[in-house]
Amino acid sequence: QVQLVESGGGLVQPGGSLRLSCAASGSTFSINTMGWHRQAPGKERQLVADVTRGGRTNYADSVKARFTISRDNAKNTVYLQMNSLKPEDTAVYYCNVRGKSLTTYLELDVWGQGTLVTVSL
Repeated sequence: QVQLVESGGGLVQPGGSLRLSCAASGSTFSINTMGWHRQAPGKERQLVADVTRGGRTNYADSVKARFTISRDNAKNTVYLQMNSLKPEDTAVYYCNVRGKSLTTYLELDVWGQGTLVTVSL
């Protein structure tokens, strides 16, 4: 079983920055893709950005050039650096990890509990 611990959310003014972190721990597993999704009030959850084990990244158009995703494979941790934040970035941000258990060989698709990011004056 894999557990995810997220941190870094909070209140920030428009134009400000925040950095989210998500650390995976638990039983023996191999992680392929790590990413962040977000869900604003009244809207569906959507992908913000993800990164493969090899470092290939994928971003939503709305965050390109403002957000940067990175990961530390040794620490099983993914980061989301968010710059030039806008009020429309306000949402609950969820960490997502996909991979495989090295004991059961079952596919893993694990979600964090979510961290709230509020962009407001």
